[in-house]
Amino acid sequence: MTLLRTQLGTTLRGHRLRQRRTLRDVSGAARVSLGYLSEVERGQKEASSELLASICDALDVELADLLAEVSLGLRGEDGRLRPVAPAAAPVEVPVEQVPAAAEEQPVAEPALALVGAPTRATGRTAGAVSLAA
Repeated sequence: MTLLRTQLGTTLRGHRLRQRRTLRDVSGAARVSLGYLSEVERGQKEASSELLASICDALDVELADLLAEVSLGLRGEDGRLRPVAPAAAPVEVPVEQVPAAAEEQPVAEPALALVGAPTRATGRTAGAVSLAA
């Protein structure tokens, strides 16, 4: 099984080499260190979405197109979708085994309430911003 970061790196390197560009050129245009770009291309580092967007801009490749290409590469030689294994069936717990405290859990209020937004507990709109946790 190929790791996502490995396939991303291989695909990025392929685009760079097809354009006959150097690591130095692309790293400068993407504003990322040459060493880090090299590690991303070799699949040794997980690139953030911001970094991927910057590298794609430097290579003049749409991020969506890069991800589609990576997806095809991850599918393997035959290019077919592989079925996802179904999740385990939920376990039924008899009601008499559920503790009474678990039946009525209070709903936590958000740490930051917006002015005019209804609160979950009361359903009324809030009159002020609450910064208390």
